[in-house]
Amino acid sequence: MSITREKEIAPVGENIETRLESVNWDRAAAALDAAGWTMLEGVLSPEECRFIAGHYPDNSHFRSRVVMAQHSFGRGEYKYFTYPLPGLIADLRRTLYARLAPIANRWNEAMGLDVRYPAGHSQFIERCHQAGQTRPTPLLLQYGPDDYNCLHQDLYGEHVFPLQVAFLLSEPGRDFTGGEFVLTEQRPRMQSRAEVVPLRQGDGVVFAVHQRPVQGTRGFYRVNLRHGVSRVRSGQRHTAGVIFHDAQ
Repeated sequence: MSITREKEIAPVGENIETRLESVNWDRAAAALDAAGWTMLEGVLSPEECRFIAGHYPDNSHFRSRVVMAQHSFGRGEYKYFTYPLPGLIADLRRTLYARLAPIANRWNEAMGLDVRYPAGHSQFIERCHQAGQTRPTPLLLQYGPDDYNCLHQDLYGEHVFPLQVAFLLSEPGRDFTGGEFVLTEQRPRMQSRAEVVPLRQGDGVVFAVHQRPVQGTRGFYRVNLRHGVSRVRSGQRHTAGVIFHDAQ
């Protein structure tokens, strides 16, 4: 199914680019600098959430399916979208990247990394493809009772964009219980710190894929982050993951 067709059948509403312009990006950048994550509240409407989650049974939208228990990733399953991406997912990926690239470049400079990211997502994807990273990474995750996702990092090759976004498509307390989004941060010579992000349906969380800079007394140092999902106690939970680099 083409991107054009996806846009024709998607719920009608304010386009993603206009919606994301209303986000206070200075505040979001400050939260990312302080904690390695920030919430984007109410980005997707309930209708859009149901529309995206409704793709899951149709394998024509996906390039592969992963059953987490088979790989000791946890319990539950997820599917990677294939190209062309559904219109809403493609719009989110392109528009969010443009907002996050300046933050990613500033982080790399602070961490002493030479890599810089172009302003447009298409240019970055071309860089990935030239290095053999050609498989799309946006994904749709599905959890049922007792399912969970172990703490991990989504690294798929040499070229890694340092931020990603997850959107909760189900409503806590109504569609499922448990299943909290969890982040852990490991600073040098310190015990890990955990945070639970209080997502509601349609909210997104932007977070560090791998490392982020932290200001110390002698300049910036790097801290390591992982993310996962706690055990779902009842119901069904769907999440859309927007990862900006492609996979080998």
